[in-house]
Amino acid sequence: MQCDKPVGNSTSELFQQVMNSSRVPPETRILISLAILPLLNLHLWQYAGVAMHTLYSAIFVLACIAPLTAQLPPASSAENNVAKAHQALERDRPDEALAILQPLATVLPPVKGVQHELGLVYYRTGKLAEAQHAFAQAIEQDAQDKESVQMEGLVLYRLGQPAAAIPYLERVSQWMPGANADATYVLGLCYLNAQRYDDARTSFAMQYGQAPNSAAAYLLLATMLRHANLPDLAATQAQKAIDLSPNLPLAHFMLGEIALYKSNIDQAITELEAERHINPDYAPVYDRLGDAYLHLDRLDEAQQALTKAIALDTSMTGSFTNMGKVLLRRQDTRTAIMYLRHAEKMDPADATIHSLLSQAYHRTGQDDDAKRENALASKMHEENQLNLETGK
Repeated sequence: MQCDKPVGNSTSELFQQVMNSSRVPPETRILISLAILPLLNLHLWQYAGVAMHTLYSAIFVLACIAPLTAQLPPASSAENNVAKAHQALERDRPDEALAILQPLATVLPPVKGVQHELGLVYYRTGKLAEAQHAFAQAIEQDAQDKESVQMEGLVLYRLGQPAAAIPYLERVSQWMPGANADATYVLGLCYLNAQRYDDARTSFAMQYGQAPNSAAAYLLLATMLRHANLPDLAATQAQKAIDLSPNLPLAHFMLGEIALYKSNIDQAITELEAERHINPDYAPVYDRLGDAYLHLDRLDEAQQALTKAIALDTSMTGSFTNMGKVLLRRQDTRTAIMYLRHAEKMDPADATIHSLLSQAYHRTGQDDDAKRENALASKMHEENQLNLETGK
């Protein structure tokens, strides 16, 4: 909208133009008249010309910008809308929140909190790139917005940019040490990705309330490295934990599992036996020992270990399955079927169990049962292979 410039050089001409302008509200014209009358009565008009000329020009400017300023929402109204958007998001109505926030995002100067809330909306709806951009803008507008700093780090990690996430998550850790488990955990994962293992150990230790240089901290790091499919590095850290505390529970167990995974059976048995002495009521150690002895065909020791595992914990399907394998090798087919059928009830989708049952039924002349179990095993193998090929 354009406003014509005031015309006329004399103050009286300008006065008339202001008083006759439709852009000057009636109430403003009344106030001007009230201000001018005393000057006229006192015959001071000639001294007030310059001042009044300036006043009238200012009124024209205000009249011109009034329509523009009317288009901007009042500060209180904008803040109320941000609060409404937040409430909508809390009620799991992100579309409603987005409809409120998007118009506010174009307002200048920026409305406080809009980019922060937009980032949350995008994050919760899986739009990570948009969320990252919104949180970056929120931080630019307010460097002390702690939640936006934290969310920027988490989003960057989820976008596959762990190195870029580290500075943001480090700031959160400095601001609120130990206050946010998610940020501390993700920071540790970022350090792992960057091969900053000492920093990762410190981060995980902080999360779990352990001293960074303690044996427990090294074992925590070993566990995270195993989850990251880095068994050799995990074994190194587990050994450091044992060097600091030889009787630390589960450290020898981890070394035994890694050795068993790498088919180093003798080392696995050594480590698992060491764990058994430290942790004699821990069922998984007997389960793994039974598996290790089964690999070496030491059937008596395997059966003893698996019996102890089942006595301590009846929920481990693997112990029942391995017991079935041991008994089949010992030609105790009927008892093997009993253990394998129990395992089948626990995990009906395990192809190995159906294959072993097929062998057992075939030995006992139960050919129909053998065919049924063999068909189930074949079907599950095909499904598993298809899932591997399709990446499911």
